[in-house]
Amino acid sequence: MPFGIKIVPQNNVGLKEMLGKYASTVQSGLQFYIPIIQKVRTVSLAMEPLRLPNYSVITKDNADVSASVTLNYHVTDAVKYMYENTDSVESMAQLVRGHLRDIIGRMDLNESLGSTAKINQELSVAIGDLTNTYGINVDRINIDELTPSKAIQEAMDKQLTADRERVATIAKAEGEAQSIQLTTKAKNDAVMSTAKAEADATKTRADAERYRIDTVQAGLKAVDDKYFQNQSINAFTELAKSPANTIVVPSDQVGQLGQLPVVGKLLATGASK
Repeated sequence: MPFGIKIVPQNNVGLKEMLGKYASTVQSGLQFYIPIIQKVRTVSLAMEPLRLPNYSVITKDNADVSASVTLNYHVTDAVKYMYENTDSVESMAQLVRGHLRDIIGRMDLNESLGSTAKINQELSVAIGDLTNTYGINVDRINIDELTPSKAIQEAMDKQLTADRERVATIAKAEGEAQSIQLTTKAKNDAVMSTAKAEADATKTRADAERYRIDTVQAGLKAVDDKYFQNQSINAFTELAKSPANTIVVPSDQVGQLGQLPVVGKLLATGASK
């Protein structure tokens, strides 16, 4: 009876079937089988990448978000992978989508968009080891992007623009207020400086006047009657030079007028007239 030859590549296992039923597992290398009666299927144990196309998920606040997921997996149990599921990879993909919808469905839009690392972690824990069900282990899973719908994106852009304008308006108002405050302070400082300078000048003048008065008073206290007589002579001298012809003096000082040569001269002049 002729034998068939099957080469099982490295990092693969062979599943030998007898009349369409699983019989045994063979390792990589050269394998023999009986044609028609037996068949050898190969299953790769290498890590495989899988990208799940964009699909819609709904957040807690009813926002429509498009999710894109990439994962890496490898087969851990070739028998379960091949015989116990019609399509183990698609079953795994559906499980990932279901858990992702559940996780994002418990988050608000803003929270979900800013928490991809948290979503990745929760999703990895939720999927766990799929060996017992599909003969597959998910080695790595990553949320590539979460994109809000076009309508929500437009609303977010408008909100962002409004926030930026509000911040700019507040910054401008604060700048103007600070400018007014600085200008007012500068004016107040100038007024206070001017007032202080005027006060200092007034005080200086008052001090000078007080010094002059004190000096005069001190001088007057030190002089005798001769000083005042000399002042009287000077006054009558100036009076003689004026055109006045009438002099009013106290009665008790009339007798002293003759002692003043200038007054005597005035009197003589008046008598001759």
